[in-house]
Amino acid sequence: MNPRDPAGGSTAAPPTPEPARDPRERIVLDPTGVRRALVRMAHEILERNEDPSALYLVGIPNGGVPLAREIARRLREIAGVDVTVGILDTTLYRDDHGVTGERPALRTTEMPSAVDDRVVVLVDDVASTGRTIRAAMDALMDFGRPRAVQVVALVDRGHRELPIKIDYVGKNIPTETSEEVILRGRDGGLEGPLEVVVHSRGGSA
Repeated sequence: MNPRDPAGGSTAAPPTPEPARDPRERIVLDPTGVRRALVRMAHEILERNEDPSALYLVGIPNGGVPLAREIARRLREIAGVDVTVGILDTTLYRDDHGVTGERPALRTTEMPSAVDDRVVVLVDDVASTGRTIRAAMDALMDFGRPRAVQVVALVDRGHRELPIKIDYVGKNIPTETSEEVILRGRDGGLEGPLEVVVHSRGGSA
């Protein structure tokens, strides 16, 4: 029963206002767009690899991890195959982490098994210079010798400094160097529906 005001009319709680959007940001992939991109890339992975049982998805922290898990879920739905999913920190393998003179913070590595004779699909949220992908390839060698290595990026923003090929791209988004591409979910973390925004570091708030 709806509460009533003294005049006999019904009252309702006012709608919760939408949080204010930062004017420096623009959404380039909403949750529906992210989901469609991941489904499409899962189909492309299956089309390219005749033996899906050989696949081994490896998420690069932080954003690549939930994406790798979601792609694995889609592969299971489409092909009925349970694909191994690992997490691989690239921090100590980067060639640019000493530029600031600060000790880099290490992140999680969880590789359930060796990668020998597997088709490893590295999953990253945003591809840019190519240094993260190259570092991941170097780190991967500590876990065996894969049959092949392929690369997924939800967003390719350009600005490549190394000749790294992205095999499966969710969306190409040309950006300025002053802009940052961010994958985020509920409350700014990586939980819940994910979206991709481009944040401009220039201009006023």
